[in-house]
Amino acid sequence: MDYRSTVAHGPALSQLNADALLVVLTADQGSTGDPVLDQIVKDAVAAGDFVLKTGKSLYVHRPVGVKASRLLLLAAADGSPKAFKAAVAKGVAQIKDLGANHAAVAVAGGVGLEAAHARSLVLAVADATYVYTHTKPSAPKPGQLKKVTLACQQDEASAVKQGLAEGQAIAEGVTLARELGNRPGNHCTPAFLASEAKRLGREHRHLKVEVLERPALEKLGMGSFLSVTNGSAQPPKFIIMQYQGGAAGQAPLVLVGKGITFDTGGISIKPSAGMDEMKFDMGGAASVLGTFRAVAELQPRVNLIGLIPACENMPSGTATKPGDVVTSMSGQTIEVLNTDAEGRLILCDALTYAERFKPAAVIDIATLTGACVIALGHQHSGLFSADDELAQALLQAGRQAQDTAWRMPLDDEYAEGLKSNFADIANVGGREGGAITAACFLAKFTKAYRWAHLDIAGSAWKSGGAKGGTGRPVGLLTRFILDQAAAGKDAIAPRPVKAAGKVARKTSRTPATKAPRAARSAKA
Repeated sequence: MDYRSTVAHGPALSQLNADALLVVLTADQGSTGDPVLDQIVKDAVAAGDFVLKTGKSLYVHRPVGVKASRLLLLAAADGSPKAFKAAVAKGVAQIKDLGANHAAVAVAGGVGLEAAHARSLVLAVADATYVYTHTKPSAPKPGQLKKVTLACQQDEASAVKQGLAEGQAIAEGVTLARELGNRPGNHCTPAFLASEAKRLGREHRHLKVEVLERPALEKLGMGSFLSVTNGSAQPPKFIIMQYQGGAAGQAPLVLVGKGITFDTGGISIKPSAGMDEMKFDMGGAASVLGTFRAVAELQPRVNLIGLIPACENMPSGTATKPGDVVTSMSGQTIEVLNTDAEGRLILCDALTYAERFKPAAVIDIATLTGACVIALGHQHSGLFSADDELAQALLQAGRQAQDTAWRMPLDDEYAEGLKSNFADIANVGGREGGAITAACFLAKFTKAYRWAHLDIAGSAWKSGGAKGGTGRPVGLLTRFILDQAAAGKDAIAPRPVKAAGKVARKTSRTPATKAPRAARSAKA
């Protein structure tokens, strides 16, 4: 899609050269400043054909005095970027299959356009025009819409141009994450995720990508991660991505994405109903890849590391059994009470691996618990962190990106349910507060740095008739990274934290191995 801006306001709006003109109006800003358009709006309202009420629209074909052959009036709740995005999404959905190649978008006079409005426009168009076709050649082909122009005033032009560029990069990342989440498990395997990461590395010279195979993981002591792969014929992959946009000595941000490409539950097998949707259990990995896609385009002045442990969770004669005890890379032993709580088992080793980068902060992203869906539904991602500064930065980024999170508790008392008679920690507690105890489990492996956990089980996927990936939280993560790059000396910095003895000793003894050059260079 080609996104552009043009300086046009007042009487020039009705003369915009496009196949379709979308005009966004609000109840308190019902005038565009263009006499032709304002008369059409006035007549439509008087006839009862159009109401300036949220969600209402009116299509007019070949309106007199308007250069575009298709005119769509759209009522928004207010002039905010969020309301603007909803109105544009509705409008594009209506005109995308009408034969229009070029759509122009204008807003009522008095609604000052900012970069956030431009980002919202791009994301709305990308969402409305996305069609999954990889394994469905019979799917309706994408519409003819190829170009979208946003009309603005001269003093808004610079911000709008910046917003369009950011929005397009984020939209590409969101689309990549959606596409990966939608592909079936027999297509999107751990090896496929690794190949996609390598493809990004080839396409963007700012990215470096390495993939560790089982022998390297065994040498690193990732017994918890490898225990999840025991029942699968698909070999595990540990993907390491590096983007260096900041100074050589600048502490990086680290994103850790859960990459379970299919989750049967293992020996603790899931019910068959809805199990097909477990192909999206790599939503965290998809969001990391999508975020790197956006960052590679925008090139912010920040250093970024992506870690993706990828594997399947399958039942077989070699699968890990309930009651088995495994040893994590940190040296902590884990009693596996439920093999369907596998995401935390692969993440904990990746979180330990993250220590070697001496990060400013680590954020893990995972479709971790059904309990988070019960708690928050599908509106917010669950945010867990004991670090107030990091948590607030992520919450603010989510609000700005319209990809919101909600902070959940992480009190020490919740971790009591993870005690084990046979290991240092159990991998599950009781049903109560399941999303919280899962976060408490991960917290056991993050004592050496600032850390936050995003549970995206409810936000990364839609069920029912609209079944499919959403691409979240690529928007939140990208906005957070851009904010940190813009903050300069006020960006989040490493906070010295003394690691728990067992974790620190084990990690310091762990060999770098010859495979992960990224790890050795960061360590140096």
